[in-house]
Amino acid sequence: MDTSQKIRFGFILVLWLVLCYLLLTRVPRIDFMTIFSIVASGIIVFVPLYKKYKRNREK
Repeated sequence: MDTSQKIRFGFILVLWLVLCYLLLTRVPRIDFMTIFSIVASGIIVFVPLYKKYKRNREK
């Protein structure tokens, strides 16, 4: 993974963390659906990125 890919991955990670923080601070109470939304969004965002970078590393 070269430097530009690390910067892109880091930017996406920071953006996702900020959005999760905003979600957690804005909800009146943290319940199952809030936690599920965070976990599901993490899977949707980071699994394709992991597969992309892992596949590029193997070549």
